[in-house]
Amino acid sequence: MTERPFLAPFRGIASTRPPWWMLRQAGRYLPEYWEVRNRAKGFLDLCYSPELASEVTLQPIRRFGMDAAIVFSDILVIPDALGQRVSYVQGEGPKLEPIAVEALNPEGAGERLAPVYETIQRVRAALSEEKALIGFAGSPWTVATYMVEGGSSREFARIRHQAIAEPQAFGRLVDKLVVATIDYLDRQARAGVDALQLFESWAGILPEPMFRKWIVEPTQRIVDALRARHPSLPIIGFPRAAGALITTYAEETGVDAISLDLTVPVRWARSTMPSKVMQGNLDPLVLVAGGRVLDDEVRRICDAFAGHPFVFNLGHGIVPETPPDHVARVAELLRARR
Repeated sequence: MTERPFLAPFRGIASTRPPWWMLRQAGRYLPEYWEVRNRAKGFLDLCYSPELASEVTLQPIRRFGMDAAIVFSDILVIPDALGQRVSYVQGEGPKLEPIAVEALNPEGAGERLAPVYETIQRVRAALSEEKALIGFAGSPWTVATYMVEGGSSREFARIRHQAIAEPQAFGRLVDKLVVATIDYLDRQARAGVDALQLFESWAGILPEPMFRKWIVEPTQRIVDALRARHPSLPIIGFPRAAGALITTYAEETGVDAISLDLTVPVRWARSTMPSKVMQGNLDPLVLVAGGRVLDDEVRRICDAFAGHPFVFNLGHGIVPETPPDHVARVAELLRARR
């Protein structure tokens, strides 16, 4: 079997030229994405179409040659599969209709999510042997924020109040999401992914006791279950904006790698979490700006992790305004490292 460079850091290998991919690398900044997107009735239709989703997944690999593809999907397919109606409104983002926890139905989730597993199989068959494939899910707390708030939020007052005032009821929702996420990621692994990433996009809105209860503990349950079924499969955690609690997350969840958001000092991360593979953390707006600042930041981040198992990535997702030529420049800079 051909060696996949993306997997080398997870075997403790530090490369002068780190493997790389980018958060949201398949998406709105690419003109070829829009050609495919316009063939789907809506965003979720695109996620649930194996033919279209696999094409979108492969586009950045063909154009830029990243070391890993990440399956094109969305973190909100879980509530959608459990029976909570999800829609996407242009310019507003996701909208979720209210639903009682008792009405969430795990029984039908497998069938609803079957197209994602087919997409993984298609992509794995199309990828060259040296390219890795990443599967993912939203972590329970982050997915729950959308389910309770009914969409995106600025203050997260509704979910934070519910978690504080009704911990038992909220715990039942989290328990269902833990079970559904384990099953979803297990099936992705069986379909052919080489690694898994858990996105905790709203890690930064909880104080420490709630962070441990609603982020660390559920994530640990997911990681333990997946480790028992797939002991050699790398698991990456992305606790965005967790601040100093990122070390708690790294130490207690059991993930193999930590994806760093753009605010985390890279040398501090390396020194305080030495046992973890690091991933990150170029500012997406530096990628938009390009030029010398981009060159300098790519070199600075790579130099900071020299000698440490590391995957180059962004500190958050690519924004739609990103010039594709700037992504190509990152590829050029990384290839030039010796």
